[in-house]
Amino acid sequence: MPKAIKGNDGRKPPQPSADHAEIEAWFGRIMPHLQPIVRRLDESIRTTIPEVQYAIKWKRAYYGLPELGWVIEIAPYDVSVNVVFLGGVDFDPPPPLGTMGRTRYVKITTVEEAQQPALLQWLEQAGRTAGWK
Repeated sequence: MPKAIKGNDGRKPPQPSADHAEIEAWFGRIMPHLQPIVRRLDESIRTTIPEVQYAIKWKRAYYGLPELGWVIEIAPYDVSVNVVFLGGVDFDPPPPLGTMGRTRYVKITTVEEAQQPALLQWLEQAGRTAGWK
């Protein structure tokens, strides 16, 4: 039986920071072959969503805005990086993966995939869609 995916219900959200230093330090704790992917995703998020805030919790990076909550979660694994859109169910079209609550996600395995037009459109939509508060 597949393991059930835990949602954010009952979890306390991370504390936001405008300082990118915590994210920079987190890069060094990620598997080396995933670091270029995560750095590219981080750059795209910061370019697409002005005044984004950051946090690290549960070995994942969170990006959000005060009025919308946490809108993106980056979760690196052994062979891929999941980009989780915490309000992704409301996107047009929504990201293809995920069936729980309001979150939807994509798996990224290369820097090229991190630059796909569809991903950039989802980043833009995340910057104006309520996430996890």
